[in-house]
Formats: sequence, structure tokens, C-alpha cells
Amino acid sequence: MNHKEDFTKIVRDAGIPTTEEEMQAQWNQINEDQDSLIKNDNKWSSFWRLVSALVTAPAMWVVQFLINELLPNSFIKTAEGTFLEILAWGLKISRKPAVKTKGKITFTRDQISNAVVVPAGTRIQSPAINGNVYELVTLADTPFPDNQLTVEVEAEAAEAGEGWNLAPGYFSILPEPVTGVVSVRNDDDWIIQPGDEAETDEELQLRCRNQFTAVGEFHHDAAYRAIIAEFAAIRVDYIWFEHGAPRGEGSANAYIMIDSGAPDQPFVTGINTHINDNGYHGHGDDMQCFPMPEKGYALSPDAYLNPNLTEAQQNQLLSDIENMIRSAFRENSDYTVTKSWPFSRFSFSKLSEELHAQFPDLVSIEFNRDDIVNDMELPVISSLAIKKQVAMGGVAL
Repeated sequence: MNHKEDFTKIVRDAGIPTTEEEMQAQWNQINEDQDSLIKNDNKWSSFWRLVSALVTAPAMWVVQFLINELLPNSFIKTAEGTFLEILAWGLKISRKPAVKTKGKITFTRDQISNAVVVPAGTRIQSPAINGNVYELVTLADTPFPDNQLTVEVEAEAAEAGEGWNLAPGYFSILPEPVTGVVSVRNDDDWIIQPGDEAETDEELQLRCRNQFTAVGEFHHDAAYRAIIAEFAAIRVDYIWFEHGAPRGEGSANAYIMIDSGAPDQPFVTGINTHINDNGYHGHGDDMQCFPMPEKGYALSPDAYLNPNLTEAQQNQLLSDIENMIRSAFRENSDYTVTKSWPFSRFSFSKLSEELHAQFPDLVSIEFNRDDIVNDMELPVISSLAIKKQVAMGGVAL
């Protein structure tokens, strides 16, 4: 929908000219209706051109301000920036700020007998993903417990944003070695608080729209959706409800996802604690949140590469292709690619098209399965093994 055309029509329907030609015709008509003595309206008349310009330019400023600024920013659906924040304020909503990822990283030492402390400020990095390296920083000095080879250390992203919500195994590099530590890794359920960008206009618009339906005292989905989204800093369209009394009469479940997929259990536990501790009631006093169920798929595509690439270039291309495929299944956020969703069809032909657009040296890619069609479950990768093929004259060698 072209909103500018809609607002232009509103102004025109009010009898206000919206173009210089319409305004000029209006000035000429006013001149004629007033029986003005100014009759030299030839376009070469310097006097008439000056008068028209003096009137037309400010009038166009006002009309364009109406069409491009005032009217669009009077409605939540089309408002932007500060204007949208003012409308949200009227609904007792404010834009959510950017959030840093916080989680627990597993450090492994070389021997149980060695006394090892992971210092505060220790940096843990990911490999480069589409040119981006993500870094976490430990928050406190953490000694290894007696008789244990591993310790979980709380760490926080160096910057705010969703890019640090990486899948298990990505954070594996210590740029500055820690004496006695042999490896580092982010394991399953490592995220305590997912990182996020500052709330976009679209996300804030969705929360405002949800707020219009959340008019009761926490007795329906919209109100719980508002509570969860406000507390957990997630989008309202990332929350799905299951009714039908899953735990008895009046009970309901809320299934939650974030940009990086199903959230880790500690994060969801925090949401449930917030709901229970603050006395929110509804759905028979029994509403619980769960991570969106996941279903894993084994992928083993054949990737046909440009034969003129060196071995190193081919390996780098394969790595990039793998990261983009993983991005489609929400393991990283470094590529513009169609993501997997619950209640949807995941198209591998669409993914192939996007891979070709991103990597010109990818001649062809053939996936080992048809589209994924799912209900309330999030498609994820259980295993990914890309088989390198070299294309020559349209024939794989």
C-alpha cells in the first residue's frame, strides 16, 4: 500500500491543491474571481511569475509537510522515530533499548590438580562470520571448583545487539591465552539474557497494536503478550499461545522464540518467575512459558563451485555458504536471508536463490530434501555437511 498516495488523496479531498500546477490554476481562478487588474498572466511575465513563486513555494512547503510528515506521523501504522515514540507514550509504552547478550561460557583446564582462575575481563571470540568477529568478556574472577576440569563463567557481549546470540560452539577462541586453560566453548542453553538491537519502528508499532487489545486485567493473550514482550525485550509476534487446557481447565501455554531461535531455558524460567512473582492472573491462574519446540533436520547439500578458484578460496567459500545456511536457521544473524519460522513452509529453492545472489562463485547447490512444512515447531539444523563439487562446463567433476 502506498501511504503517500493515501495521504495525498486526503489532502486533495479536502480541497487543497497538491501540485504546483493545481496551485497555479487556483491562483489564476482567484485572480479572475476577484476581477483583478493584473491581466498579464503570460508565463514570461516577470511580475506574475514572482507573485506566483512567492505564494506557491510556501504553500508547497505546507502541503508537503502535511503529506510527508504530519499525517503519516499521526497514525501508529505509519509513524516513525520520535513521532512514534510520542504515540507509544500515550499507550504507556516506551521504545526498548539495545541489550547486551549475557551467558555462561564453559572453560576447560589441563589438569584437575592445577589451581586456575579465569580472570575478569577475559575475552572469548567467535571465528569470523561474514567478516564479523563477535566477542564476549567475562564479568568476574572465577576459580575452577575442586576436582572439576570445567567451570562455567558468566560473560557479557562487548556490544549490544542480537549478533552475539550465536549457536553453541561458536565462541571457541581465546585471543589471549589463560594459563592452564586448554579450551573454551559456549554450550547448549548458554544464554542467560539474549542480546537485541534497539526496538525498531516496526517492532514498536506491533507492541502498540497489541496494547489496544490488552484492555483487561491480564485475562487474555494480548495482555500476557504485552507483559512478556515488555519484560523479556522480545517481539510480540515471537509469542504463540496454546489453549485447550493443556494442564487442566483454564490453563494455557505460551511458546516463545527470539531472533536466534528458541531461547535457552534459563531465560524462559526468568519470564515465568516474573509472571508468578508479580501476581499476574489469567487463563485460570495457570499460564506457563516454554521455548518454542524445535525439530532438527540433517542437511547434506552438494555445492558446485567455480573451478577457477584456488583450494583456499574454495574452502573459504564453503565456510561462507555454511554460515549463510546456518543463518537461515537462526544460528547467526550475519546474512540477509529468509529465516525459518513456526507455522510455515521453509523453501530450499528460495534459499538457493539467495545463496546464488550472495556468492557469485557458487555455480549450483542441490539440497538433499524437499521444503520443510511445519506447525508449532521451529526447524533447526541437526547436522550440516556440505559436499564440495567442482563445476566444469556445466558438468561436475
